[in-house]
Amino acid sequence: MSECAAAGFLNLNKPLGLTSHDIVARVRRHYRSLTGSKKVGHAGTLDPLADGVLVICLGAATKLSDYIMRGRKVYQAQILFGASTTTYDAAGEILERKCADQISRADIERALPRFIGDIKQAPPMYSAVKVRGKKLYELARQGKTIEREPRPITIHSIKILSWRNPLLELEIACGAGTYIRSLAHDLGAELGVGGYLSGLTRTASGAFKLRDSLPLEVITDSAEWLRHIVSPYNALTAYNRVKLGAGEINNLRHGRFIRRPPDSADCVVFAFDAANQLVAILEPRADLWKPRKVFVSGS
Repeated sequence: MSECAAAGFLNLNKPLGLTSHDIVARVRRHYRSLTGSKKVGHAGTLDPLADGVLVICLGAATKLSDYIMRGRKVYQAQILFGASTTTYDAAGEILERKCADQISRADIERALPRFIGDIKQAPPMYSAVKVRGKKLYELARQGKTIEREPRPITIHSIKILSWRNPLLELEIACGAGTYIRSLAHDLGAELGVGGYLSGLTRTASGAFKLRDSLPLEVITDSAEWLRHIVSPYNALTAYNRVKLGAGEINNLRHGRFIRRPPDSADCVVFAFDAANQLVAILEPRADLWKPRKVFVSGS
């Protein structure tokens, strides 16, 4: 099978205990045996202590990972109050313990609104965010803690699923770049008792839902998981899309700009051919479309 025929996305249900890199390595071995290609990546890391939706990019679809990662994420998070940790989750060392017996559901409901909307959030020290060329977790492992500039994020909604002191379960819908670990830590600090993330499941990432995800074991059955590859056309439903004719596609193959209809969207669009195969990513330039990325080779 060619890489082109097997390009797209896999919606895997990542189990606990494995890193996202572990999953990619396992998929890559099977993908390479089928197509000869090593082009496998993922769209949005999940920590080893988290499970749920992990979107795997195959072949040419690895060039689309940034766009998939921009989609809305939904999580079910468990936060344990009364302690804070070095990593903001259960993997870290306990830094401080406090009594959380006095915390009520009403206290939590009063605190949550400040974490909803377009806000700024400081990433945890144990994260892959780079500061002056160094990943924060590299500095943290050296025992160093530095000031982290809060970054803009969007949290669309937070819903309380259950509360049994000291354990809180939330459903969180958020944009890219949000650290649920930081939210757990910051909420604990806001309530004055400390808190850390004790469990996390990603239930949605853009168009990919947990109910449709595949168990990791399915990748050992080539016929089974290849049948479940999601095409770029079906994965990019949140973006503007256009259909192009053969002449326009031929121009894009040679790097030429093409005419943009006056009523078309004034933003980046994804271009497909008549068979719904991805042709290019286009960006507007006055009354033209400029090819940002082209997925068909020249003749």
